[in-house]
Amino acid sequence: MADKIGLSESIAMAVGGMVGGGIFAVLGVVAVKAGPSAWMAFVASGFIAASAGYSFVTLNNQLRQPGTPITFIEVYTGRTALAGMMGWTFVIGYIGTMALYAYAFGSYLVALIGLQTVAGIPAQPFVSTVVVVLFVGINAAGAHASGRTEDTLVGLKIALLLAFCGGGLYYGFVHGQLKSGLTTLGIGPLVAAAVSFVAFEGWELLLFDQESIHNPRTTVKKSIFVSITAVTVLYALVAIVTTSLLSPRTILLNSETALAIAARPFFGAIGFTLISIAALFSTASALNATLFSTSRLMRQLATDKLLPKRLESRGSEPVWSLVILGVLTATLASLGSLNAISSFASLTFITIFGLISFLAYQERSRSIPSVILPAIGTIGAIATIIALIWNLATTEFGTFVIVTVLSLIVITAELVYFERTPIQQEFKK
Repeated sequence: MADKIGLSESIAMAVGGMVGGGIFAVLGVVAVKAGPSAWMAFVASGFIAASAGYSFVTLNNQLRQPGTPITFIEVYTGRTALAGMMGWTFVIGYIGTMALYAYAFGSYLVALIGLQTVAGIPAQPFVSTVVVVLFVGINAAGAHASGRTEDTLVGLKIALLLAFCGGGLYYGFVHGQLKSGLTTLGIGPLVAAAVSFVAFEGWELLLFDQESIHNPRTTVKKSIFVSITAVTVLYALVAIVTTSLLSPRTILLNSETALAIAARPFFGAIGFTLISIAALFSTASALNATLFSTSRLMRQLATDKLLPKRLESRGSEPVWSLVILGVLTATLASLGSLNAISSFASLTFITIFGLISFLAYQERSRSIPSVILPAIGTIGAIATIIALIWNLATTEFGTFVIVTVLSLIVITAELVYFERTPIQQEFKK
């Protein structure tokens, strides 16, 4: 019992999972789509995430033993194949997230050192691929960052972001540059909310690690709500500072590193350097941690016969899972645009959270929260999915094609695998 983590550590894990790298990469994309009302997009996404969090917690607490989102599908629907498809979707979502982290890492390093090409190859894809290969090798060798190291990194980047918010708000107030965004309302914030959703994934990992948490039902519930609320406020403040101090054109031309550039007016050149270094450490740490967790999720799915058995590594490290994850992540980070990667990753997690919210609505009790919050999670997910797809189809058709093709590949692979007769027979044994 003494080895299990408590409430404060669980909150730190959830906050670290969300702030891990998404805000450094996705902020520029959100600001381009919503302008000064970008903070509203983060608030909307946070509210939908909190509603989904309530649904996750409710389903978890109704089980005899704490379970995972994959367990929820299997227990409440009785469909093992559907649970397996949920597991695959989680893995795909994490691949998209890792690609986003790798892309952001490459972008910030290139901007920080002024590197344009490496041996004639564009620097960002090259650096993104190298960092993925590096962490695949580290994880395959069994070397992982200690929990204390991860906690320290989380604390440092939160402190730096808070300093960014405090300095930026003061500077903007003194110089009369703060913008409310209330005059730029429209569909922009809703579209931006959909794209920003990837910055709110990470808290759900607590549900996959409940065996390590003291009093998991209560601790996970409190941790999810506290962490989502805190991160929503942090993201909103970061968005206000960035969109107030930078022109729309500057954000458009520097969407990958907008957060670092926004620090220049009040912290000077050192601000850009500090934020860029923080982004490098944050995205690298998040990439490593997500790769570690996802490879073990894949191994567990293979053990449960929801993935090919060859992925059930007999050694201490799931090498085959790591290699597959590395190849897919590096490919997406190298060939995809920032908007395409963030849209695909967000779309995946919106779908997951929406499905779990719908399941919680079906399992609702007579209490008001059990009806309203899952309904908000479900309707919010549907609305943001429609807004995202509509926006991509009408304004960024190339990105729309990429996201659509990736989604169809995932759905087809899942359907083909789980409809195979041998797989179905295994489930029935």
